[in-house]
Amino acid sequence: MCKKRVVITGAGCVSPYGEGLPTLWQNLTLGLSAIKKDPALIASPLNVALAAKVPALDFKRIPRTYRRTMSPMSIYACLAAREALENAKLDFPIKERIGVAIGSTMGSPSAIEDFFTSYLTTKSFDQIKSTTFFKTMSHTVAANVALYMGASGRFLAPSAACASALTAIGQGYEAIAYGQEKLMLVGGADEAHVLTAATFERMGAASPIDDPYLASRPFDIKRIGLVIGEGAGILILEELEAAKARHAPILAEILSYANKTSPKSIAQPATDDVEACMALALDLAKLNPSDISYINTHATATIQGDQAEGQAIANLFGQKTPTSSLKGLLGHTLAASGAIELIACLLMLKDNFLLKNYNLTEPDQNCGQLNLLLENEHKQVDLILKNSFALGGIYTSIVISKNNICTNQ
Repeated sequence: MCKKRVVITGAGCVSPYGEGLPTLWQNLTLGLSAIKKDPALIASPLNVALAAKVPALDFKRIPRTYRRTMSPMSIYACLAAREALENAKLDFPIKERIGVAIGSTMGSPSAIEDFFTSYLTTKSFDQIKSTTFFKTMSHTVAANVALYMGASGRFLAPSAACASALTAIGQGYEAIAYGQEKLMLVGGADEAHVLTAATFERMGAASPIDDPYLASRPFDIKRIGLVIGEGAGILILEELEAAKARHAPILAEILSYANKTSPKSIAQPATDDVEACMALALDLAKLNPSDISYINTHATATIQGDQAEGQAIANLFGQKTPTSSLKGLLGHTLAASGAIELIACLLMLKDNFLLKNYNLTEPDQNCGQLNLLLENEHKQVDLILKNSFALGGIYTSIVISKNNICTNQ
């Protein structure tokens, strides 16, 4: 079967900086940290105080009919989806058939806390609202976005921890590439919560540092762990010929998606599997390592994770390819990270501008001999490889290409 070409025609995000692509890009290029002290963490017994949380938004823009079954992460995703539709020049509610593939780590942790706080206190379900269940479903984000957008195509809701968004984007890409849909709304969303921070602290992976510019330091010799974040990133994927027929703006083309699991460990990443995933993405795109203009890493600032990914990049790409992580400023936005960071990659493609590794002062040589960007760089950018990995031995990579298709059809 001949694969169809898949392009990105719209993007929207709610990031720890706030709403919209312009807000994301302005703050990233200025090097402003989205990481701040979180009162909920400070009040907790945890040894962490920082998080990259979405600032207060007007949730009431979404009618209560829809909003009553939404937790914050579903609302983030719906607002991001509205921006993506607008950028793609599609109507809301959408009139065309569109599929949905949106990932989240799990159901809303705040809703799960509310449910069990009520039940364990009273040993009764009488005080629990019926709508709480819809917020705790593992597919709550995808379901709420599908309803709010008026989607009528296929439905996918991958729950692959921190690789959820890139997995969802990849599944949407494959649905179009193999002729199952012409239009897909894809991405990921998540909420920062004390329970999430506790999970990483118990694993020894959370940064206890309370300075926003020192807490998250991907690839740095002094890195000590990650900082949790939240938000949503949504993309519109479209079959090329359909996009051209409606004169849609084309932001980039997806050339390949690779997904791999590893039987070695549920917690520790493996260098050879990271390398194999990236090599598969290159092979599927019919590219050589030297063709890639820039690598956007998963690197979360954990000791083992950065080392495994860095060594894999060094093995496959050598020392030349510019490489960076955005989590020094954004924190780790969990299931949303792959989508928010891929959106930043789209903006790098557009502006021929590469973002550096913020908070990196002394590269850890155990992460391999890499071209880790220490300064923002104006440079021709044509092809980007983006990684997202997750607990459970999950590896994903996507290759996107600068649009070389006329956007003025």
